[in-house]
Amino acid sequence: MIGVTADTNIYVSALNFAGAPRRFLNAAIAGNVRLAISSAILDELRGVLQSKFRWSESAVAEAIALLSDCTTFIQPTETLDVVPDDPDDNRVVECAVAAGSQFIVTGDRDLLRLGNYGNIRILNVTDFLRMIEPPSQ
Repeated sequence: MIGVTADTNIYVSALNFAGAPRRFLNAAIAGNVRLAISSAILDELRGVLQSKFRWSESAVAEAIALLSDCTTFIQPTETLDVVPDDPDDNRVVECAVAAGSQFIVTGDRDLLRLGNYGNIRILNVTDFLRMIEPPSQ
């Protein structure tokens, strides 16, 4: 199974809007990818949903419960500094490394600019979905 770590922006988009991020999350819910998440990613997600989108604490708790059913919780053991323009993005790379993910899926330009970190490919959600979804007829 393909191991993936998603950036917070993918979860935010999947939980608030339709489209490719929602299809990506649905693939994880269906068990088509092994999705890794860490406390740093969850904390950032919780903050964005509450401050930017005005989600209630109970709505955030429901979203976190949904994610706990389709993700594997990872506790990174090393601190990385590979995204100098946005240090918070390092938490995503740390999770991917600790999880042994093959891919990072993100909409973040700073991460996408890296292209890869070691053996981890960094892709936007549309390109990742093209790899895992059957072509439409």
